[in-house]
Amino acid sequence: MINFIKWFFSSTKKEIVCESDVFTKIVELENRITKLEEENIETTNTLYELMNSIDAVDVRIDILTAEKWIDKNV
Repeated sequence: MINFIKWFFSSTKKEIVCESDVFTKIVELENRITKLEEENIETTNTLYELMNSIDAVDVRIDILTAEKWIDKNV
């Protein structure tokens, strides 16, 4: 954005940008956004799976620790 402002207010001759170039760039950016959103969903799902696995291991550790304390007290 800053580059555009500098370009806009500069005193040199301006290049004329074809509308097709701008449109092509917009389509390219929309495709990138779509891909990033898909990757974000995949990453979020993977994080939830990892959290669930960690919780399961944590519960198992609690069970094993409780069994150890129960055996000592008997």
